[in-house]
Amino acid sequence: MTFKVDTSISPKRSLEILSQKEVENLRVTSKSEDSLHALFRQCALAILHSGKTTDDAAAMLDAYNDFEIDLIQQDRGLRLNLTNAPAQAFVDGEMIASSREMIFSALRDLIYWQSIRQSSSEDLSTSAGITDYVFHLLRNARALVAGELPKLVVCWGGHSINHEEYDYCKDVGHELGLRKLDICTGCGPGAMKGPMKGATIAHSKQRINDGRYLGITEPGIIAAEAPNPIVNELVILPDIEKRLEAFVRMGHGIIVFPGGVGTAEEILYLLGILLHPDNADIPYPLIFTGPASSEAYFVHLHEFIGQTLGIEAQQKYRIIIGNSQQAAKEMAAGIEAVREFRIKQNDAFYFNWALKIEHALQQPFDATHENMAALNLSLELPKHELAANLRRAFSGIVAGNVKPKWVRHIKKHGPYQIKGEPAIMEPLDRLLRSFVDQKRMKLPGSEYIPCYELID
Repeated sequence: MTFKVDTSISPKRSLEILSQKEVENLRVTSKSEDSLHALFRQCALAILHSGKTTDDAAAMLDAYNDFEIDLIQQDRGLRLNLTNAPAQAFVDGEMIASSREMIFSALRDLIYWQSIRQSSSEDLSTSAGITDYVFHLLRNARALVAGELPKLVVCWGGHSINHEEYDYCKDVGHELGLRKLDICTGCGPGAMKGPMKGATIAHSKQRINDGRYLGITEPGIIAAEAPNPIVNELVILPDIEKRLEAFVRMGHGIIVFPGGVGTAEEILYLLGILLHPDNADIPYPLIFTGPASSEAYFVHLHEFIGQTLGIEAQQKYRIIIGNSQQAAKEMAAGIEAVREFRIKQNDAFYFNWALKIEHALQQPFDATHENMAALNLSLELPKHELAANLRRAFSGIVAGNVKPKWVRHIKKHGPYQIKGEPAIMEPLDRLLRSFVDQKRMKLPGSEYIPCYELID
């Protein structure tokens, strides 16, 4: 039985009031999935659903199809009325504090997007304009902290990893926390929660009371990867490309844990940046790590990168298996090199302005059948462009796997067709088959039905 709760909540210390226009925009219950009200409802439901081990976003939305959230602007300030909310987000009738904070973080971010769209104050036609937009989104969320030395480690990895992999992620987070480093993840469960959990214990040992556990997500994926309750700063970006740029611009180094297609997408996005000639001399520590039982995951990934992007791409990262302390020590050393470089270049610690990110990498990829079939997957492309196109292919597979809109699209029109040269499609096929064999496409126990076909 699904238990549900009706309640009313108000914010604390932020976003206490809205304009009449902002309230009107959020109260319009348009049938469009992209309406502001629909996006806020979906984000709020995902936040309230935190802790459930499911990556079936459509099933969650169906189970709570009667959930509704309404804004009330009154003289005393803003209130939200929630109807048929998941009971797990409440204790003795009162909403858990982290859930309430994150709901108002989502409201803050969505309202800011709307104000920017209406004012046309951002130029999204250029690479510099999009980077400026990402900067303003993060600044509005107060995620950019001036005056602090580099210490933010971005952790990527799967949301449905096994217990051994989760414990290893937690161990690495603990080692990072002991070195007084903060954690940023995609905010969900699995490899996004483990490092944060380990770091909280280490920060407590080091008597650090202001440790950062930053979660960055976007509306298209939040329902499948609901924020975990350790997150003490939640930022919701408009799309996956803005989310990825936020990770790379804010992070001082990145650790990749075992995952699946989404993790491979993130890796290819970053390699597409690091392989750009303009970024050749910019230090950016990148470590792949996991327990000994996960070595096969990184072996297949490393082989795929070598066969498609070459040795230069493989030299952009280190693989460390079964040694959480070494992974943390090398990340700390890499971040020290970042600090020295930024000082010499007189660049900000809190936002990496120096990285060159091509405009094509910043453009949202719409995972239609036509766009997936039209991807140029050829070894004749410059390596950073091939990495970007491979990233789009993986992004489409992620969408077809977990995003409700595209899951329905696949059911209606059949699987995507991904075309390319045999020298690319054969390694891609082996990699994707290894993900399926290792049960990295869905939670263990569920049968994976591919949303794609590979065609030479």
